[in-house]
Amino acid sequence: MLMFPSDSLITSFVYSMSALPPFKPVTSYWFRLSQNGQNELLCFPSPASPPPAAMIHSLFLINASGDIFLEKHWKSVVSRSVCDYFFEAQERASEPENVPPVIPTPHHYLISVLRHRIYFVAVIQSEVPPLFVIEFLHRVVDTFQDYFGVCTEAAIKDNVVVVYELLEEMLDNGFPLATESNILKELIKPPTILRTMVNTITGSTNVGEQLPTGQLSVVPWRRTGVKYTNNEAYFDVVEEIDAIIDKSGSTITAEIQGVIDACVKLTGMPDLTLSFMNPRLLDDVSFHPCVRFKRWEAERILSFIPPDGNFRLLSYHVSSQNLVAIPVYVKHNITFREGSSQGRFDLTLGPKQTMGKAVEAVLVSSQLPRGVLNANLNASQGTYTFDPVTKMLTWDVGKINPQKLPSLKGSMNLQAGASKPDENPTINIQLKIQQMAISGLKVNRLDMYGEKYKPFKGIKYMTKAGKFQVRT
Repeated sequence: MLMFPSDSLITSFVYSMSALPPFKPVTSYWFRLSQNGQNELLCFPSPASPPPAAMIHSLFLINASGDIFLEKHWKSVVSRSVCDYFFEAQERASEPENVPPVIPTPHHYLISVLRHRIYFVAVIQSEVPPLFVIEFLHRVVDTFQDYFGVCTEAAIKDNVVVVYELLEEMLDNGFPLATESNILKELIKPPTILRTMVNTITGSTNVGEQLPTGQLSVVPWRRTGVKYTNNEAYFDVVEEIDAIIDKSGSTITAEIQGVIDACVKLTGMPDLTLSFMNPRLLDDVSFHPCVRFKRWEAERILSFIPPDGNFRLLSYHVSSQNLVAIPVYVKHNITFREGSSQGRFDLTLGPKQTMGKAVEAVLVSSQLPRGVLNANLNASQGTYTFDPVTKMLTWDVGKINPQKLPSLKGSMNLQAGASKPDENPTINIQLKIQQMAISGLKVNRLDMYGEKYKPFKGIKYMTKAGKFQVRT
């Protein structure tokens, strides 16, 4: 019986608890407020409230060959034949990453992500926010990578028992339950060679015997009683630039996808604040649940109690094209003559707007026309390969020397009688720039409260190319 000063009112209430919204309904109640000498609240189960439908019914893992090598069902078993709709969409897609993320079927929705050449396909029977399911699938991949070091088909098959244990804890009756790495590692111990041998001999499992301490805390992402001899906090600002450059060198479109990854190993319950020199650069920001959003809105300062270990603090998007600096320029001359069996290939790379930082790990690739038989080229730096079957030209440049720009020049032989290609090939570039955020984002300072020791702090920046394309 609960005391409540109010007039008569009947309402429905759903009690819920979960680490990741939307929350998992546990049971349904009716609240009735009446005045019989005193105000009281009567709570009892609602017979008219049916249990909600599960969010995710099944999960299928599909490799690059189109084979389903793992499946998990939380409600009823969904037949593998539902993946035929996915395979049809995969055949229609020009590239593996172009498969539609949401595929409707007569009785289900298929929501998928592609990570590490593996499709993670979730089967949904009722309408749910697609981005929520996509985020959960990315959490699954990140968890596998955190547990096994890599998320590959071989690693998943080698640790299939741990995989099923993790999926059982991460999703309860179709709803996300525990997705934080700290909580999961207390529930399911990460596999090691010694632990695997002991489990094989004794018949025990990796499942923990106690409830994680953080699960009942107001900060469920951090376990209690954390102690370290060396207290340190490292932050990596990683930006990925997507750009399309036209034939004349003008930028058609450019945007930056950035993340701040953290590795925090601090004793106790520290409270951190992270400020930026130019926080207004950040657009479309997505935070870890530990970040106090109201303070970010008011002061543009990140205030948070960090999880223990590795985690992604935030991800952001810079879409204003005038704020995106293009790190390299390309001089190209790719020509095919009408009626000639030869073509000309001339390509030169150079750094641009890098603030003196070296451009490293440069890899250039281009899909040449079908009529090209072979390429006789000369690389002033690095090595190149040409696959006569796929017509893919790859040039591993390495580090660009501004004093001596790398170039790739030579001729291409065409099939006899082949007509001039309708369009010139596009050039795709991969690169890395250490100690630089291409957007100009800079961390101002990192402060710690709540603990008396002084931790070691470090900030690292890196820029890399995402889908960076030059049209010729």
